[in-house]
Amino acid sequence: MELNLKNKSALVCGSTQGIGRATAIALADEGARITLIARNEQKLKQVLSKLPKNAAHDYIVADFSDPQQLKSQVANYLSSNTGFHILVNNTGGPRSGAIIEATLEEFESAFTQHLKCNHVLTQLLTPFMKSEQYGRIINVISTSVKEPIEGLGVSNTIRNAVGNWSKTLSFELGGFGITVNNVLPGFTETERLNEIIDIKAKKAKVSFEEMEELMKTYTPAKRFAKPEETANAIVFLASEAASYINGVNIPVDGGRTKSL
Repeated sequence: MELNLKNKSALVCGSTQGIGRATAIALADEGARITLIARNEQKLKQVLSKLPKNAAHDYIVADFSDPQQLKSQVANYLSSNTGFHILVNNTGGPRSGAIIEATLEEFESAFTQHLKCNHVLTQLLTPFMKSEQYGRIINVISTSVKEPIEGLGVSNTIRNAVGNWSKTLSFELGGFGITVNNVLPGFTETERLNEIIDIKAKKAKVSFEEMEELMKTYTPAKRFAKPEETANAIVFLASEAASYINGVNIPVDGGRTKSL
């Protein structure tokens, strides 16, 4: 199957590490022109240097805790550049913890970084997608939209809000050649997973390594995912080959999620 993305441009959020970084590289390998976006300029430059020299890749520095600043930065970029065919919404997860102990500020912060910023970017980018009759909005969220994950109370709540926002958008934008889908990573070898393992290990009073091995048994694959494996699913959804896949949640979790 040919997933050629030449002549396509992509804005990849949270692209300095983990799934976002792997996705930017994978899209670039398929010929897409990549614009990285994150708050750390030094790390953006490091990832930029890793992209294949097949297009004029670049980056935008923006902080997802401030939707207005994000809107201003991206709007300024669009004033002197063409738009994007592909938007990968990907932001680090909220702090772990029981939902009963969560503060209102934690909910507000997560809602801002995930749903508000996704919405700001979608509003900015969809006019170009409509004019091209080609758009791919892919949200990297969590398997918690299907089954809440213990100890991730705020994340469980906000991820479901993003899931329903995404499904609603898919109805509204489908007629313009724009698809909106969610990728749901399972346990993936990222800094976020290391944080979760550490918290669980301390709670269970076992070593990090013991908890790591135990968590690998939770999935039929008996291992954690590589970020590149999730990136591969995103690249497929971004391609012409996935043009009739719209409004769905796709777990990339080695079979861990028990629900259909």
